[in-house]
Amino acid sequence: MNDQTISTTQLSHWRSGAFIISLFLVSAFSQIDRILPFILAESIKRELHLSDTQLGLINGIAFAVIYSLASLPLARLADRGASRQVLLWCVLIWSLMTGLGGLSVGFLTMALSRFGVALGEAGGTPASHALIAGNIPEHRHGRALGIYSMGIPLGTMIGFGVGGWASDHIGWRVALFAAGGVGLLLVILILAFTAKTAIAVKPVDQTENIFSAGRGLLSKPAFLWMFIGANFLGFAAAPFYAFAAPFLIRTHGLSASQVGLSFGLLQGLMGIIGTVVGGRLFDSAVKRGANRLLHPPAVVFSIAALTTVAGLLAPEGWMSIALFVPVMLAFAFLLPFAFSAGHLIAGPGKHALSSSLLMIASGLLGPALSPLLVGVISDGVSTAYEANGLRWGLMVVPVAGALSSIALFIASKKIREHLSATARYTYNDTDNHLSLIK
Repeated sequence: MNDQTISTTQLSHWRSGAFIISLFLVSAFSQIDRILPFILAESIKRELHLSDTQLGLINGIAFAVIYSLASLPLARLADRGASRQVLLWCVLIWSLMTGLGGLSVGFLTMALSRFGVALGEAGGTPASHALIAGNIPEHRHGRALGIYSMGIPLGTMIGFGVGGWASDHIGWRVALFAAGGVGLLLVILILAFTAKTAIAVKPVDQTENIFSAGRGLLSKPAFLWMFIGANFLGFAAAPFYAFAAPFLIRTHGLSASQVGLSFGLLQGLMGIIGTVVGGRLFDSAVKRGANRLLHPPAVVFSIAALTTVAGLLAPEGWMSIALFVPVMLAFAFLLPFAFSAGHLIAGPGKHALSSSLLMIASGLLGPALSPLLVGVISDGVSTAYEANGLRWGLMVVPVAGALSSIALFIASKKIREHLSATARYTYNDTDNHLSLIK
């Protein structure tokens, strides 16, 4: 592969803003379509006669397997210049399949609809990240990724809030029909405001397949430890979002509307704060040459693990929700740090691949196994002791969160070693910081 670069005119200020807002909305509606079955779970369970184990399968394996299998090839297509087309088709697919989920008549049809949503969403984030890398200057990547990632907590807030109201007033089927229909409108924004690469980038090696490229990234200790941390993150996040609403409803007697409003608004607020502040802090850390890039999210996860245990054991619903706030913040705060650090390690031409691998790490084993594990523990404890087994099943969340924190501390050290070993950064032992070579 030669070293020539592809360059076009950089986006104007207003178009750059419209571009980021469009991708932010894609991120938000992707999360809405993903989160709705969580807040609608109790209604779906009753009408379709499902068990907690089946709910875990639907929101775990049915989504995670196809999501992970499709993510790498779609990311590779995005890195090779087809990011706009990949994003367009992904939005079409996941919106259509969300709507079709409203026609489900049992476990199998609901699971199949989630397979379809997963297929579409598998390429959405890698393609969006490739578009950001090709249109936003590198010194603003953390901020841009933070704004894009803000769609996740905002989508969660809307999904929980509107979904909770829909569950009580119009039913889960109408909620899925509406979400799928609104999502299709995003196609217009993608066509109008996304563009091909607008700043100089290296062309991708067309002869390197996705497996060798993936192995190359994972062979770097810095990225490997990020990958490990992302796996633990998946084990913490998936059951938290899948079962937090049922836990609050069963344990503290809250209605779906009450959970959707309180839990959803807090999740959205913490997510917006976490992603925006996280993106700015990452850019600032790189600019000033900080040598512990992932220490801030690692510390937040350590605190969140302790408060989550307390929240699961709290005697009142409002106390549980309040004690869940740190873990809500932690999930969002990590996003711009992880994706931006992954892009630094991967280098030009592999941004979508880097994002895809981190998404696979957080989206395969954890979402496939941990909701199922929580469901099995919940059913087992409830049957054996006639008690609230979901409380004990959800203890998986703080344990996995603590392990993720440890992996992030190690990854932070490995990133410093990796960057100081490249031609772009040097490490000064006297000043104890990394310096970007201009």
